[in-house]
Amino acid sequence: MPDFPADSAAKTAVGEAPVSATLLVYVLFAIAAVVGLVGHGMMVGAPLLTLIGIVAVIIAYVKRDEARGTWTASHLTWLIRTFWWSFLWNCIGWLVLVTLGIILIGFPIAIGIWVVTTIWVIYRLVKGYLLFKDSQPIPGV
Repeated sequence: MPDFPADSAAKTAVGEAPVSATLLVYVLFAIAAVVGLVGHGMMVGAPLLTLIGIVAVIIAYVKRDEARGTWTASHLTWLIRTFWWSFLWNCIGWLVLVTLGIILIGFPIAIGIWVVTTIWVIYRLVKGYLLFKDSQPIPGV
């Protein structure tokens, strides 16, 4: 017996991935990264720790339950982890600067941590988006 149009519409609405919200999180994180780089150069510890980045991670958390079981779930998890790992490395950079800054070796080490963190964040955003635009989940997430 063929499905009625109402039945098929209900089936697609139940398992629909929050594609627009996930794209919005990518865009907001990208804007936060660009603003961080332009505003501070490569000396930005966690480019996602701006107001824009914080709004993006909140959206990712809110939409994560809705995305469960869809291909976008791995992207939201990926972006949330990117945010928190960059936050951790930003804190480590500041800790190094505060504790070792007195003997002047902490400053270049902290800058090195922040530069590597910034490059890593950009890599994760690009890699994730390239998979996202092809509607592919992130492997291993």
